[in-house]
Amino acid sequence: MAGSLTTPPPKRYLTAAFYLFVDLPDCAQFKTPLQALCDAEQVKGLILLAPEGINSTIAGPAKGVQTVLGWLRAQAQFALLQHKESWSSKAPFRRMRVRIKKEIVTMGVPGLRPASQAGRYVSAQDWNALIADPDVLLVDTRNDYEVELGSFEGAINPGIRSFAQLPAWLVLQGLFDPAKPRKVAMFCTGGIRCEKSTALLRSQGMQEVYHLEGGILKYLETVAPEVSRWQGECFVFDERVSVAHGVQTGSHQLCRCCRQPLPPGALDSIQYEPGVSCPRCFGLTSETQKKSARERQRQWERAKAKAASQESTDGESTDNNHATKTGHV
Repeated sequence: MAGSLTTPPPKRYLTAAFYLFVDLPDCAQFKTPLQALCDAEQVKGLILLAPEGINSTIAGPAKGVQTVLGWLRAQAQFALLQHKESWSSKAPFRRMRVRIKKEIVTMGVPGLRPASQAGRYVSAQDWNALIADPDVLLVDTRNDYEVELGSFEGAINPGIRSFAQLPAWLVLQGLFDPAKPRKVAMFCTGGIRCEKSTALLRSQGMQEVYHLEGGILKYLETVAPEVSRWQGECFVFDERVSVAHGVQTGSHQLCRCCRQPLPPGALDSIQYEPGVSCPRCFGLTSETQKKSARERQRQWERAKAKAASQESTDGESTDNNHATKTGHV
C-alpha cells in the first residue's frame, strides 16, 4: 500500500511589520479611518500612532493587508514606509486595535525627534568594518534577557530590564559629556530602538553616532556566517523565540509566564513549571497567581489536544479521499 499523502494547510494569512519615525503632531486624525479600513478588509493586529510616528504589526488576507499598506503610503506622512512580510496558515491576531500613544517605542525622554535626529545608517554589509574600528564604542540597546541569548563580538551590554532604563545608563557612562567625544555604534533587533537611541545621543551634541540599518535581523539575513561577527542567537518577539544566521528558527524556548526566553538549566529547575513559572520569574508571582496560571495552562493543553485530534481526523479523511480518487487505497 502506498504511503498516505498529507497536504499542508495553505499559508493564507499575510503578516506585515513596519515602523516609521516621522513628525506626526496630528496623529489622532488617522485612528478612525485606519480602524474602519482594517475592519472592512478583515485585517487584525495592532497599530500604534504617536507624534513621533507609527509602529505596527498587522495580518490578514493578502489583499486586505496590501490595501492597508497602500492607503498608508498614499498619505504624504507615510510615503517612505517600508515593511517586512511573513506568511502563516493560522490567523496571528484575534482583533484589530489602533491606539494613540505618547511614543511608538517607550523611552520616556520628552522632546526627542528621531525622524530628524537619528544617527547615520550603516548597512549590514558595512557593519563589520565599522565595529572593527577600536575607537568605536559598540552598544547593545536591548534588554538583558535578549542580550543573554547572543550579541555582537565586543558589544557592551547595558544590563537594562527595559528600554526606558537606557538613558540613565548612557548618562552614567559619560556619553553626554562633550569634553569626551566618542564614536558610538548602536544596534537592536529590527532597528526601531537603536534609531531612537542614536537620536538621543545626537540631541546631546554627539556627532559620530551610527546604527545598524534593519537591525540584527537584516544582518543575520544577509551576512554569511563565515564572516559574521554575531555570536549566539537573536531573541524575537514571536513564537520562534530566537533566530540564528539565515533567520532560521533557533534553539530557545519561551516561558509562557514572563514571556522571556528560558535561562540555561531552566528545564531541570524545580522553579520551572510550564505556563506557570521559570527561574527568572518564579519569585515575582504569588501562589494565587501561580494557581490561576496552572488553570490557564490546563485549559490551553486541553484545547491543544482537541485541536490536534481534530486535525488528525481531518487529515485521515483528506488522505482517504485522495487515495480513493487516485486508486491508492
